[in-house]
Amino acid sequence: MNGIFDPLVFHSVEYIMIALAAIVFVCLLFISPGYGMFYNRKWGPSLSNRLGWILMEAPVLVCLLAIWLSSPRRAQTTLIIMMAPVVIHYLQRTLIFPLLIKGSNRMPVAIMLMGVIFNVVNAYLIGGWLFYMSPASAYPLSWLADPRFLIGTAIFIAGMVINIHSDHVIRHLRAPGDRRHYIPHGGMFRYVSSANYFGEVTEWVGFAILTWSLPGLIFALWTFANLGPRARSTYKRYAAEFGDEFTRLKRKYIIPYLW
Repeated sequence: MNGIFDPLVFHSVEYIMIALAAIVFVCLLFISPGYGMFYNRKWGPSLSNRLGWILMEAPVLVCLLAIWLSSPRRAQTTLIIMMAPVVIHYLQRTLIFPLLIKGSNRMPVAIMLMGVIFNVVNAYLIGGWLFYMSPASAYPLSWLADPRFLIGTAIFIAGMVINIHSDHVIRHLRAPGDRRHYIPHGGMFRYVSSANYFGEVTEWVGFAILTWSLPGLIFALWTFANLGPRARSTYKRYAAEFGDEFTRLKRKYIIPYLW
């Protein structure tokens, strides 16, 4: 795999992803991808939400496994531990989260394919950085005691707990067969309308800190570029549907007290 991790190619992908994150953020302020509560048949052919999530998230695990197995650094303990948060997150999103989905909502195939492309590129950057591109001396065993690793790991864990708890709250808002929308309460929903998205952004901010890397930062930027505008759309949907019952809660979109 050394060819695909040529420094010029790798760094070019990094810079392209940074530019695209800014473009995606602006575009999504005006366009709501048609899945979840914003599902729209205009996005074309669709498949079940469960299958869509599995097909969209699984490529990360496959790509990371291939990169790890092919790397001459595959036995380096620090790198394996640093990759663990990504693997744990995507195992949960591939094997657990889809099976817990209730209802019969659909996901457009176009959305699923766009997610696959992003996930493959992201796995390339994360796995490539850890197992090929990072300086050989960047992550000695002592890195596991570095404040950046410890703080970043704590933030990642907090974000994952918030994300999983918030998804649990959303799943239990309505009884089987009920298709109405309800305002979620509790946890970080006291502060933002999309606590699940806040949790996911927090995860990848933590990962960026624990790796102290540009690919980690790119992952966090892309997560916010994708979920920030969607959180804004969710807020507006709640405000239009519930009016003062929702707006008087004075929640932000995705970042407590700020936005």
